[in-house]
Amino acid sequence: MKAVSMFSNVGIAETYFKEIGIEVKVANELLKERAKFYSHLYPETKMIVGDITEENIYSEFINSAKKYNIDLLMATPPCQGMSVAGSRNPYDERNSLIKYAVDAVIDLNPKYVFFENVVQQLKTPIEYNGKKILIPEYIEQRLGKLYNTNKNQIINAMDYGVAQNRKRAIFLLTRKDIDEVWEFPEKDNKIITLKEAIGTLPSLNPIIREKQFKHKLTNKKENMELIKWHTPPTHSWRHIECMMHTPSGCSAWDNKEYYPKKLDGTPSKGYNTTYHRMDWNKPAPTVTRYNGVMGSQMNVHPGRLLEDGTYSDPRVLTIYELMKISSLPDNWDIPQWASENLIRYVIGEGIPPLMVKKIMEMITRKEKK
Repeated sequence: MKAVSMFSNVGIAETYFKEIGIEVKVANELLKERAKFYSHLYPETKMIVGDITEENIYSEFINSAKKYNIDLLMATPPCQGMSVAGSRNPYDERNSLIKYAVDAVIDLNPKYVFFENVVQQLKTPIEYNGKKILIPEYIEQRLGKLYNTNKNQIINAMDYGVAQNRKRAIFLLTRKDIDEVWEFPEKDNKIITLKEAIGTLPSLNPIIREKQFKHKLTNKKENMELIKWHTPPTHSWRHIECMMHTPSGCSAWDNKEYYPKKLDGTPSKGYNTTYHRMDWNKPAPTVTRYNGVMGSQMNVHPGRLLEDGTYSDPRVLTIYELMKISSLPDNWDIPQWASENLIRYVIGEGIPPLMVKKIMEMITRKEKK
């Protein structure tokens, strides 16, 4: 099957496409650094770098795609205007990028269409013909005569072998000349917990940012060199110390003495979901682009009780641990030039590829038949 990808990030969603017989022929990404990352992973794909809302970029994308008989169009527009972890501005201009994806569907007429975004997309208004309408209504008005749409658009990655509780809104469209509606696959019977996903990895202490506290924690050399990308992140000592006294599944805000403090020692302010350890017996919470910050949403390693009464791993997850809970393969070919922040951002914004693979197999099996 031949596909095109819009708002491609670095191609995390496409990770397992080759395994199931999908070739992405043309992709588009706004940011040059991410487009370079994508081309490193998929050198055979024509990458068009630039703003799809600009006429020349859109035209180049469509004209390049028309050279192939495209079976599948995949579009994953930015979600920052809708996401709980973002601005939640219903009139953020990024919310209207779906219009360009719909235009591309009309121009290319693929058999199948995959639109993905946060669940809030279902209740987000955009302007069409001088009126404010919700995005699902917009898709139906423009494509309803041409395509059938799946009945339920909400899906959770943890129901498909991914160790992450990540709900998404996904529209699966099937061209009406095809005699079958594309629906989600059946859910897996087993939920993968953090203990199963990363519980056997060696513990790591973080690197302490302040020189005067560096003697407080050390790492075994073999633990740091055992697995590529399983390397300790850097944090401030005042944050590390409060997490050392925080049990698995709990927030440092509940500590009587070791709670988050400012530089001057006065209490910080924040939500209970910040400085919060994950729970070994559950899938990871939704990974966000700010997964490198302990003061963001439920980002801290679950930890283990130590003999001195403190808890191990007072840090965010390593890049390798993020890969594991995002269903990326162990040999995911991260370019050596990519910064830690870039890698963390793109993983936090990516769709768990194992879930995408299972959804796509519903149509690749049909096409093989």
